[in-house]
Amino acid sequence: MPKTRSQHMVELLLDLQSSSPDVEASAVVNVDGLIIASALPNGVEEDQVGAMSAAMLSLGERIASELERGILDQVYIKGESGYVLLMAIGSEAVLTVLARENAKLGLLLLDMRRVLESLAALI
Repeated sequence: MPKTRSQHMVELLLDLQSSSPDVEASAVVNVDGLIIASALPNGVEEDQVGAMSAAMLSLGERIASELERGILDQVYIKGESGYVLLMAIGSEAVLTVLARENAKLGLLLLDMRRVLESLAALI
């Protein structure tokens, strides 16, 4: 039986997590806040991650536009326990990644961009 689009996306997310030890969890969320695919650990509420990711993407796009920073590329939030990184996947979705506090952001952003291209082809 052929794999679904969602199954392909989950495989890409799991590949991101296995290739980058700083990634703790990841998800693809549509602009309405619905999870398209996820590799989230137990105890993490998918609905909450989806809603917050969509809200942050929307707010980031508005800030970038209003302050004349161009098209939004990425949003990141740093807390004392780690990072939440978001990258737009075209205009329809966002890649959300939860990363460890000591993450090497440059390498992580490169890994995310690599996966982003493959995810964009599936959306």
